[in-house]
Amino acid sequence: MSRTLSIGIAGAGIGGLAAGAFLARQGHRVTVFDQFEAAGPVGSGLMLQETGLVILAQLGLRERAQALGAPIARLWGVSAETGRAVLDVRYGALRDGLCGIGIQRASVFALLHEAAVASGARIFTGARITAANASSGTFADAARGAHGPFDLVIDALGVRSPLSSAPVKKLPYGALWATLPWPDAGPFDSTALEQRYEAARKMAGVMPSGRAHAGAAQSLTYFWSIRGDAHAEFRAAPLVHWKDAARALWPETAMLVDQITDHEQLTFARYRHRTHWPAAEGRLIHLGDSWHAASPQLGQGANMALLDACALARAVQVGGEATDIAAMYVRQRASHVRLYQLMTSAFTPVYQSDSRLLPWLRDRLVAPISKLWPAPPILAALVSGALGSPLKKLGLSADR
Repeated sequence: MSRTLSIGIAGAGIGGLAAGAFLARQGHRVTVFDQFEAAGPVGSGLMLQETGLVILAQLGLRERAQALGAPIARLWGVSAETGRAVLDVRYGALRDGLCGIGIQRASVFALLHEAAVASGARIFTGARITAANASSGTFADAARGAHGPFDLVIDALGVRSPLSSAPVKKLPYGALWATLPWPDAGPFDSTALEQRYEAARKMAGVMPSGRAHAGAAQSLTYFWSIRGDAHAEFRAAPLVHWKDAARALWPETAMLVDQITDHEQLTFARYRHRTHWPAAEGRLIHLGDSWHAASPQLGQGANMALLDACALARAVQVGGEATDIAAMYVRQRASHVRLYQLMTSAFTPVYQSDSRLLPWLRDRLVAPISKLWPAPPILAALVSGALGSPLKKLGLSADR
């Protein structure tokens, strides 16, 4: 690094805060803009894969994240119609001791927010960024006018970013999410993300999601697949209609469903797919879902954002003009982004769609084949984020 840069980051989500922490630690003047008066997380539980955990280790946060999260050794899904296991991915098929971490989004946010502030990043709240000038390095704020100029402006505003001109494809399905206490006695595997399916039209899932803070009780994230155009109907109907359907699909979840007494307890997430090319132009660089948004079917969103943040910091550290930094950033991440955008597009309709053929093939052909070598380690590599060797491109290793 030959000089100190002034860097503006729009969006205090996982990617924006991680980038802020990395860059401020390098000695740059970093300002993170967030539209809320008090920056906070949006969403429920998420999966930290080995890729994301290695990046958190670079910030000294891996052990704390693991202490708050719950280890997940297996992804397991069963067809409610046939009783067959149609998804069975075991992390250990790739490497002994490998696992994902189910964790509350708020826990990850708190760790990264603390790290960004401690590193010297300034968090500027109440700023709704609506535009960026890639040439001058400025942000436009809906209420306060312009911010900058900055040497680099980073778009970490997510899939709905107004700074991205790429078209967004709304996927037919999304999900309802709720964070609930882990039951003291119940049929759920505390080391697995479990799902139940009816074809690809209905899906319910239970994921261990750790503790909100040290000393808190263990939690889980319950999710229910729903068509985006059916959400208004869900909101208008008595909650008991949905409860009956949820219990019928997976009777064992009645103890969870019974805790939900109001529509407001279920947060709706509409899934979108978008890839912004070019990922950088002038002084403007897109990061996380602002660059590559996809369905969370493979559990990669937060991990991809963390990889982006580390790649950006590595590129800034090497130095050069904005175009040089952007080119190195894209070189480190482009192939992995393309691979996982492709794989997510392929996998999502198999588990969330109105198709009759895809779930039939899934249950009768794909599921049995997936148990034959070399499918188990390949699937483990896919869900752990290792496919495409993204850490190697950053000069990092998954070995602790």
